[in-house]
Amino acid sequence: VARRLSLRKHPECHSMAGGKAIEHLAQTGNRQQHSFRLPMQQYRNCDFSFSGLQNLVNKAIIQKEKEEGIQEGEILSCVKDIAAAVQHAVAVHIIQRTYRAMLFCIKNSILLSKNATLVVSGGVASNQYIRKGLQTLADANDFAFLCPPPRLCTDNGVMIAWNGIERLRAGLGVLHSTDGVRYEPK
Repeated sequence: VARRLSLRKHPECHSMAGGKAIEHLAQTGNRQQHSFRLPMQQYRNCDFSFSGLQNLVNKAIIQKEKEEGIQEGEILSCVKDIAAAVQHAVAVHIIQRTYRAMLFCIKNSILLSKNATLVVSGGVASNQYIRKGLQTLADANDFAFLCPPPRLCTDNGVMIAWNGIERLRAGLGVLHSTDGVRYEPK
């Protein structure tokens, strides 16, 4: 969404990563100016998906570009409102799916409700709006809430790579031959 909104060109966001730029602009945006249908509402499971939301947001951006008479790549006047609405939809989707997972774990005795802990990490945990929503969810369900400080909430890919480095150093579960391994860059 940040890329589609060309937030690198926005004067307040030129040096920010996409998620950080969305969060920054959303702080002064009005999320009620745009309403995005939540993803996967027809599925009663704990899966996450944002592709449907991304399509809805893209259509809304195209419509706004037409209304404002601007080309793709130019900054919309309502960019803060779109950022706020997107951030809210993402947060609600994550909170709903996490709540389902919490209920599932308690119902199936995977977790004891009095000792249950919700741990949030990765890049998404650096978003204060999402973090606050998950904190509220944990509090409302008597779960402890653990979340690293934002400076440690980096991209999961980086954490996975670091784990790989540590496992390589320790000689644990590392392939010594890549014969037969196929990979395709995106």
